[in-house]
Amino acid sequence: MSEEEEDRPGRFSGFVGGIRLIFDFLLMLVVLLIIGFILFATGLAHERPLPERNADGIAVLTGGASRIDQAMKLLAQGRAKRVLITGVNRTTTTEELKDLASQGDQYFACCVDIDKEARNTIDNATETSQWVALNHYGSIIVVTSNYHMPRALAELGRAMPGVVLIPYAVADNNVHLDRWWSYPGTTKLLLSEYLKYLPALGRLGATNLVRALLPGGNTIAAEVPEP
Repeated sequence: MSEEEEDRPGRFSGFVGGIRLIFDFLLMLVVLLIIGFILFATGLAHERPLPERNADGIAVLTGGASRIDQAMKLLAQGRAKRVLITGVNRTTTTEELKDLASQGDQYFACCVDIDKEARNTIDNATETSQWVALNHYGSIIVVTSNYHMPRALAELGRAMPGVVLIPYAVADNNVHLDRWWSYPGTTKLLLSEYLKYLPALGRLGATNLVRALLPGGNTIAAEVPEP
């Protein structure tokens, strides 16, 4: 190596090199986020297979009318003992919720609990964990939209270590998962959900790490899909 080559400044040396390093890092981060989003969008469930096993309870996160209908169908089929409908609007009545169920509405009197406190997915997880603890449940079927399921499982898994979460994803007819990139509305929805999912996954990972480091800490048994 010649003396000129030895004296030549490195690619990332000096102020300009520092700016270049930051730019390269940001570019790599953007590429990883794009790849992650594509994997997230293409990995969402297109169909609604029945849960492989029964559970103690069913937690349905509001946000779509068909979610409650599907949860009540599962209850009518004997897939669990009780249903929690979490995140219900405070002005919504029980009769209005019954109207959303094509079958199983007769169980509202005995086997359905309604939560009107939760305002977001984190609140849903908190209210569900309290319901699970109150009923001493070890497993629940989680009912929510397919695009919302990864974030819901992450938040529920963080709030309920040791509780088995069985996902039951509901397909929304207005969300076009096939060729989603051709539908601006669907793409915007999936991107928004992905950007909310990443912090939820980070919270889950941080909570798992803290629990692992604490003496006697529990590990989380939730099934959380990769983005």
